Amino acid sequence: MKVLVCVKQTFDTEAKIELKDGQISDAGINLIINPYDEVAVEGGIQLKEKGIAKEVVVVSAGTDKSMDAIRTALAMGADRGILVKLEAGADEYQRAVALAAAIKDENPNIILAGHVAADDGSSQVPTRIAEILGLPHVNVITNLEIADGKATCTSEADGGTQVTEVALPAVISSQVSWNEPRYPSMKGIMQAKKKPVANVDGAATDAKVKIVEYSLPPAKTAGVKIQEEPEVAGVQLADWMKNTVKVEVK
Repeated sequence: MKVLVCVKQTFDTEAKIELKDGQISDAGINLIINPYDEVAVEGGIQLKEKGIAKEVVVVSAGTDKSMDAIRTALAMGADRGILVKLEAGADEYQRAVALAAAIKDENPNIILAGHVAADDGSSQVPTRIAEILGLPHVNVITNLEIADGKATCTSEADGGTQVTEVALPAVISSQVSWNEPRYPSMKGIMQAKKKPVANVDGAATDAKVKIVEYSLPPAKTAGVKIQEEPEVAGVQLADWMKNTVKVEVK
C-alpha cells in the first residue's frame, strides 16, 4: 500500500506578519511545514510502522522554497518526495489541479493532508483534489483504521463524533488532534539529504481568485470607562450610546 501526503510550506505560526506595498513581506520570516500537514505526515509514517503501508511519499506544490517542507517530512521518516513547481501566488484551484496530476501519476491507495493551511485558512485543497480525481473525501479526522481495502475514519462533528467508512483509494484530511508529530532525529535529517525528490512542472491553469491587496484591520480605539454611582453611570452610558456611537433606538 502506498500513502501519499500533501504538504505545504507556511510562515512560522509565531511570526509577526508585516505588509509592504499591500503585500505580505517574507523578509526575515521563518518558513515551516504546515502544522496540520505535519500531523498527516506522522499519520502516514505510523501506517508504515504498523506494516499497513510500504511507502510514504510527500508532495508539495510551490516554489523551490517548498523543498524545505519536503525535507522536513523526509527527515521525519517519509521515503521520497515530489516538488510540483508552481508560482508563489498560485491559488487553491491551481494548487489542487497541480497536486491532483502528480497524485494521479503516483496512483496511491491513500492521500493524506491537513484539513487546512495555517497561512490562508481556506481549507479547500484536499476537497478540490478529491473532486478532481473523483475520490471519496473524509475531513477533520481524529482517528484512522485501515482494513480490507477500506478506511474507517473518526471525525469531528457538531456535538459529537462521526464514524465514516470509505473504500480506498480516498482523500483523508486530518485535524491536529489525530496525533503528535515526531521531531526529526539527527539520523533522520542526515538520511533525508540522500532520499530522492523528483521535480515536476505544475499543470498550467488559470487562477480562480486573484488577491489584489492585503491590509491589516484598523487598530482598536481605547475604551470608555465610566466611574460613577449606578444612577449617574446609567445616564452617562445611555448618552454615550445614543450620541457618540449612534446606537439606533427603535
